[in-house]
Amino acid sequence: MNQPTHDAQPSLNRVAFSATVHCLTGCSIGEVLGMVLGSVMSLSDSMTIAISIVLAFLFGYSLTMMPLLRGGIAFGNAMRLAFAADSLSIAVMEIIDNGVMFIIPGAMEAGLSEPLFWGSLITSLILAGIAAFPVTRWLISRGRGHAIVQKHHGSHLPSAGPGQGQAIETDPHAQHRPSH
Repeated sequence: MNQPTHDAQPSLNRVAFSATVHCLTGCSIGEVLGMVLGSVMSLSDSMTIAISIVLAFLFGYSLTMMPLLRGGIAFGNAMRLAFAADSLSIAVMEIIDNGVMFIIPGAMEAGLSEPLFWGSLITSLILAGIAAFPVTRWLISRGRGHAIVQKHHGSHLPSAGPGQGQAIETDPHAQHRPSH
């Protein structure tokens, strides 16, 4: 009875999907909060989008930093890791999300009680997540993006294939810090 042995490591697609959902969660919190604030305060479209982008990055980075900080990583190092892991993915999400909101007729002017507001926002976030997935996957496959953060969580990443880089250390002082 020869049973094939399976590697315990999750697939690259599964890791990338999980990282994308994690990143999208932070972006969504900031994006929804920014859009709601812009609507409630009757801000201009450009001001609403600016607030949404700032909050999306803030919440996106915060969700990445929280487990790092709980794991004993210093704030500055956690901030650098979050920046390295999330910046490109959040940027892609924000371009797609806000672009979709901007091009759907009436979405930016719709009130909080209107289905157009919420439908447009949900659609834009789903499209942003879909657009960010290949970027996140590509980064992880090269040992970048969330691959850097996963090393500090103690999670297992799929082994890099031929010609693909392993996760790299962005913290020059990590060798002096006890591993988790």
